[in-house]
Amino acid sequence: MQWALRISANGPNMAIEFCGVQHPPLRRIDVSAPDGAVIGLVGLKGSGTGALLALASGMDAPAEGAVRATGARRLIRAGEALDLSPVDILALDHALACEDPLRKAQALTAIEGLRRAGATILIASYDEALLRRACDEIWWLREGELAAKGDPSEMLAKFNDWVARQFAQWGASVPTPFTPQFRRGDSRAEIMELDALNAAGDRTVVWRSGEDAGIGVRVGFRKFVQNPVIGIMIRTRIGLEVYGTNTELEGARVGPCRAGDVRRIVFRFRCDLCPGDYTITAASHDPDGTAHDWLDDAVAVSVTDSRYTAGVANLRASVSVERA
Repeated sequence: MQWALRISANGPNMAIEFCGVQHPPLRRIDVSAPDGAVIGLVGLKGSGTGALLALASGMDAPAEGAVRATGARRLIRAGEALDLSPVDILALDHALACEDPLRKAQALTAIEGLRRAGATILIASYDEALLRRACDEIWWLREGELAAKGDPSEMLAKFNDWVARQFAQWGASVPTPFTPQFRRGDSRAEIMELDALNAAGDRTVVWRSGEDAGIGVRVGFRKFVQNPVIGIMIRTRIGLEVYGTNTELEGARVGPCRAGDVRRIVFRFRCDLCPGDYTITAASHDPDGTAHDWLDDAVAVSVTDSRYTAGVANLRASVSVERA
């Protein structure tokens, strides 16, 4: 989408300018938008997108600094009537989030009409497809500051990557639920702990696609076992087997183990899975498959990435286009 700028001798007219704005939670905001532009705002709750839109519309005045704007201004919040009649500056605070597909399409057409007429529109939204379609530029707010601004595709990629990293960090801070859906075996051994591990080896409920990950299994032996085999299986949420291996296949000898012995086995790998929800199964068994302790889908783990990929295996394709 091209900006329909009104050019003067001194350059494009700026419909709105934020000059050293301090207004909780906003801090030190210096940014401007020209006539005839659609600006998308992204950021987590509390980042200041709502406060910036309230300032842009004239509903609030900054505690410090100045907001310079010309013409008629309007703010529409989520759940309010979509008044898309002509205006100079339109601020939409997640106003399209609850609209049905037809109404949203109609609204986007009206917004494009306003832009072409020279209006400046600021849109806060979590709808990435909407932002890509409608916006000329994205402003990313983080903890009240302007983290970055620029091309929508570039900014959304950066924002999504940051969100994925925050999600992965959060995953290492929460308990790992241990809830096997089915347990069987002759009780010669007990799986005492089963953990998804991040690249640092810490327990987590979130893996980052493309990064190192692991599965830790702690097994306590109640009776003598000459040659125990410890195995794992990763499944999708609907039960599709994604990957499985065990100590025997990997050439790692566990036994012999006597009553009271404890072994911790760690399987490490690169997590080349597509974003989604998965479960981990673990088992201790004899080489012939006789189970000591077998826990199906005992631990859940989510895989996150900065962009969507379909399927299960994230093959990270590169694409070239050639003239035939």
